Amino acid sequence: MDFQRSLLFVALGLVLFLLWQSWEIKQQGVVAVSPEVSVEGLPATPSPTASPGSEAVPGAPLPEEGASPAQMTVEVPGSQLASAGRVVVETDLLEAEIDLMGGDLRSARLLQHTILTEESEIPFTLMTDSGDEVFIAQSGLVGRDRDLAGNERDYPNHTTQFSASQPAYRLGYNENTLVVQLEWSAPDGVVYKKIYTFHRDSYLIDLDFEVYNSSNTKWNGHLYSQFQRSRPLDEGGFGLGRMPSYTGSAFYTPESKYEKYDFDDMSEQDLKLKSSGSWVAILQHYFVAAVLPQETVNQKLYSDVLPGNRFSIGVTAVSPVTVPAGEQGKISSRLYIGPKDQDRLEAAAEGLVLTVDYGWLTPISSPLFWVLNNINRVVNNWGWSIVLLTLLIKLVFFPLSAASYKSMAKMKKLQPRLKTLKERYGDDKQKLNQAMMELYKKDKINPLGGCLPILIQIPVFIALYWVLLESVELRQAPFMLWIDDLSVMDPYYVLPILMGASMFAQQLLNPTPLDPTQKYIMMAMPAIFLVFFLWFPAGLVLYWLVNNVLSIGQQWYITAKFQKS
Repeated sequence: MDFQRSLLFVALGLVLFLLWQSWEIKQQGVVAVSPEVSVEGLPATPSPTASPGSEAVPGAPLPEEGASPAQMTVEVPGSQLASAGRVVVETDLLEAEIDLMGGDLRSARLLQHTILTEESEIPFTLMTDSGDEVFIAQSGLVGRDRDLAGNERDYPNHTTQFSASQPAYRLGYNENTLVVQLEWSAPDGVVYKKIYTFHRDSYLIDLDFEVYNSSNTKWNGHLYSQFQRSRPLDEGGFGLGRMPSYTGSAFYTPESKYEKYDFDDMSEQDLKLKSSGSWVAILQHYFVAAVLPQETVNQKLYSDVLPGNRFSIGVTAVSPVTVPAGEQGKISSRLYIGPKDQDRLEAAAEGLVLTVDYGWLTPISSPLFWVLNNINRVVNNWGWSIVLLTLLIKLVFFPLSAASYKSMAKMKKLQPRLKTLKERYGDDKQKLNQAMMELYKKDKINPLGGCLPILIQIPVFIALYWVLLESVELRQAPFMLWIDDLSVMDPYYVLPILMGASMFAQQLLNPTPLDPTQKYIMMAMPAIFLVFFLWFPAGLVLYWLVNNVLSIGQQWYITAKFQKS
């Protein structure tokens, strides 16, 4: 097989591979749980606390039994979540709303991330309980204690109506933490305080339940934390100017590490895992919400399917916390609600950075991002960082590329002799190929050597594709002039057109195929790539364009030098 046909197959294979990668994102998920993790149930005994006017609430679950805390529902007609008033919270990074019904975190807007580049004043909404796509965080306590008279104890869960001392909280200029305290008093005299603690320059939220046991018996209870999310109307498919991404849940355990568990998985089988040091999360493009692990606490991970096309995934403690009569105790959890900022994720919990999912090319993508990120710390422009990264990659592979371009130069020098062979053997392809291979062998030419520049580019190109797709640091990152977001398509198609022109220029430097059909196909390749690249992220097209320009200069220099020798 000659060089031109090999190059054609490589180029077409690259395009098809990228399309397959994009389609595969929608198919991702865990089919079965790891056999190394013990599976146990999560069901229930009655102990609800419902709000006035709400529907009946099924019994509150316990880790030792089979139902999940998600099955406790308080809804009004139309499957809308019940509300008992809101507490508004604002920090330097977050604007949140906590509903007094259950003390749920019902809304989270990220003040440092906007919806669109051109709408820079509108914060990105990560969590909400309104509209078609519900996404909230719920938590509570469950147990099955009884008092001396044999009556069941009431526990505060996400069906309990709390009270707050004020309707709004705002992080002060000189404050590093902001504490929001909710309270509920049970009929048996036990007082519960649900406390959210927000931190300056952080997307971590501490969640504590303080139990003041004023009853005459010891108190035992389990903490659970969960997310409730409706299946998105658009699950990250293709859209104009953007690439597909994964939307769904994921979990991490020390035994099975990081695994995705999408909405189809949850529909087919509830998640029931037992582990310590684990977390659960809901992922979407560039952002994540996670329930982080409690130190040394054995936990159970669960999921459930809820009415209204909603799903839940959460964590509950296996062993109860005990508070003696007349004393007080505290049970703690922690949330991460924010962007997939890799530095923040690394510091938040083990394995959480894996939510920035580069796929099977992670060994290449992760170092690429590390280099890109460090370059950006110097130049402070992600576009120029991509340009410099491309230059660095070309320098690293210079010896290999130089050898390839020398091979191509030799091939080009042989063109007159190859045409003579073509005229001599006519349509006898077998004899023509044999004669060509003998000529290559005599002149010590590898006909596939010219493919190496593209073969080198392919894994780096795809790895950078994932870096641009997954790294929130590049979301809405401007370059220059009209390019104000490197993570989406060039709105005026300038970069793709320049890229297509550079590919055409490269074709002129390559040996001309002997087969007229191959010649026309090879000349059409720049147009084919141009069409696909119209919708690729501008940063990816920028990389390919700069790489082409550098390759043209390198190839022209080596070819000119070889012809003089």
